[in-house]
Amino acid sequence: MEWLKQGWQLFVKNPGVWIAIAVILMVIAVVLSFIPVVGSLLLNFLMPVFAGGILLGCKSLTDGGDIAIDSLFAGFKQNTGNLIMVGVFYLVGVAIIMALVFVIGGGAALTGGMVGHGPGMGMAVGGFFLAMLVMLALLVPLAMAVWFAPALVVFHNVAPLEAMKASFFACLKNFVPFLVYGVILLVLCVIAMIPFGLGMLVMVPVMMGSVYASYVEIYE
Repeated sequence: MEWLKQGWQLFVKNPGVWIAIAVILMVIAVVLSFIPVVGSLLLNFLMPVFAGGILLGCKSLTDGGDIAIDSLFAGFKQNTGNLIMVGVFYLVGVAIIMALVFVIGGGAALTGGMVGHGPGMGMAVGGFFLAMLVMLALLVPLAMAVWFAPALVVFHNVAPLEAMKASFFACLKNFVPFLVYGVILLVLCVIAMIPFGLGMLVMVPVMMGSVYASYVEIYE
């Protein structure tokens, strides 16, 4: 909860710029979503770059400076290649997870179809839920691996894979605080989505500020 509180404190230092950054980021995401396949790939490649820039803005605010709209693009001025590679490795991880889910779910559905309507339906449903559990069980560690990776790249020049490895073990070491933080963050994001998603204009900056706060507490 303290990380979110600190994220809010960073937000209120310059809410206008923060909201502008959130709007630009959302517009970029929407525009790229209209480009089949390539758009989603580009978004995943670029998100760590945007995150790196925002984290640099957070550091500036913490050090007594300010955050500007172009902070969103600061990641394109330093460590850009390594930040993009974090996105590449993340996508590779997602692809592997989706392949496993497809094999488990598809195999269960195929077997269920061969068995017949009664038992077969049960096998298919069971296979689907197993596939979802596997996906969740693997996506959480992947999220842990990318949580601190952009910060480690921009602040410490850590190589992408090493940054993801360090991020994973940092989250694992602090698993309980991150679990509590994650649950609270999820609830707040759901609430923020209720008024036509407008609450995300505040929630996105607060979340990024909380990411920086968690990084500072664990690494500095």
